[in-house]
Amino acid sequence: MLAGCNLPQVSAEQRTFLNLTVDFLDAYTLPKQEFQNTPVGGLSGLTYDRKRDLLYAISDDRSDFAPARFYTLKLTLNATTPDAPKIQQVEIQDVTTITDESGNPYAKGEVDPEGIALSPLDTLFISSEGIAKKEISPFVREFDLKTGQWKRSLPIPSRYTPKFDKDQQVQGVGENLGFESLTLNATNGGAIEPFRLFTATESALAQDAEPEHPQQGASRNRLLHYSIDPTRTLLVSEHLYPMETPPEGALYHGLTELLAIDQGGHFLSLERSFGAQGFGVKLFQLASGSASDTTMIESFRGALPGAQPIQKKLLLDLSQLGIPLDNLEAIAIGPRLPDGNSSLLLMSDDNFSKQQSTQILLFRLKGL
Repeated sequence: MLAGCNLPQVSAEQRTFLNLTVDFLDAYTLPKQEFQNTPVGGLSGLTYDRKRDLLYAISDDRSDFAPARFYTLKLTLNATTPDAPKIQQVEIQDVTTITDESGNPYAKGEVDPEGIALSPLDTLFISSEGIAKKEISPFVREFDLKTGQWKRSLPIPSRYTPKFDKDQQVQGVGENLGFESLTLNATNGGAIEPFRLFTATESALAQDAEPEHPQQGASRNRLLHYSIDPTRTLLVSEHLYPMETPPEGALYHGLTELLAIDQGGHFLSLERSFGAQGFGVKLFQLASGSASDTTMIESFRGALPGAQPIQKKLLLDLSQLGIPLDNLEAIAIGPRLPDGNSSLLLMSDDNFSKQQSTQILLFRLKGL
């Protein structure tokens, strides 16, 4: 009987990935400004608070210009063009200093905040790349949304701690190559049920890099998966994230952000490169369901038989947008658009440079 039915043919790719599309809507530049005696810049992570209709952006200031902090932003879309909304304004509403375990602002050069994610507990999780040259470990820590006070730290395996033998780094995250990305996957059950949190290295650990998979190249990155509830934290697994081959002439090439988009192990990822041709940015869809747990693999060098990496599919090469790109490092699902689809926001880190800008790109994301 089944042989006589015209059943649709479903490919392996269709079973693995969601049917997503992204439509570019607008580009907006946040004006250079100071807010409450802090320079607004270095915005490298973004998360959306749907309940309050606000955005929180982490500054990757190593406390050089002001204490480590995050900003509260208000995004306003132009309602006069419901079919193709534009960004009318992005307003800075507040700035909050984050504190260490002792309740003090982080000392200069001791922290490098990069990723931020709002949790169902009304807290923010923030990741730091660490400071490799000082052998300071990367971290993921939870902070109070209102006060910025430290609440707890997630366990980080020792393999991520930078170590040197004389002048040669032999272990851990590289300089400016640590936990650049951070995202969490909240359940619909609220704050009581456990939620999942994910972070990944921007490039390979020192012990994972080799000529065929170098740091700043087609590296083999590591992604960490946590289960979190109000009182407990569990490191569930670790996975191999394979970077794309960088464009010819690229000086920098890394994974700058992750975004969990459902409960089924699907993500978006942002890979950014920089070279003589300027910035190159690609947006990928990820599927982690079949990825191997690499917790017991000490090094990713050489052949890795049986180690299944996270699967990737190119969703958008931003060079096709026909606009100048800046140092895009942040990605977040934003407010619902008038047509019912989700908005997708990308934001750049201006590195506190007069030659760069805080660029915010608005997309329509279909298929969630």
